[in-house]
Amino acid sequence: MNLNQITVPSLDIEKSIVFYQTLGLKLIVKSDHYARFECPDGTSTFSVHLAEELPTGAGISVYFECDNLDERVDALLQKGIVFDELPKDQSWLWREAYLKDPDGNQLILFFAGENRLNPPWRVND
Repeated sequence: MNLNQITVPSLDIEKSIVFYQTLGLKLIVKSDHYARFECPDGTSTFSVHLAEELPTGAGISVYFECDNLDERVDALLQKGIVFDELPKDQSWLWREAYLKDPDGNQLILFFAGENRLNPPWRVND
């Protein structure tokens, strides 16, 4: 099994398209109620679907890994993207920056390198 597609809700598909293209995703499917993007690295896709209302509570968090996290965040800041938290080293050995999309979905741009799959505390089979 391979996780390769995530979909989040949106109240405004057009606004979401502009936002995710600004992040660097490539629009590959578009309708009045749905948009799908190709991630710039790898083969994963990401989409937004039109929702009548957004979920309440903590919701979901979507992580996008970036080899050049600090440079990417700097470039996005220059394009007007607002971050809730700039890149910071975390205790779980990932470097993360936090932002929200136009619908309030939590996004994390991060770099984990080898620690994503093989942290020092990884459970052995």
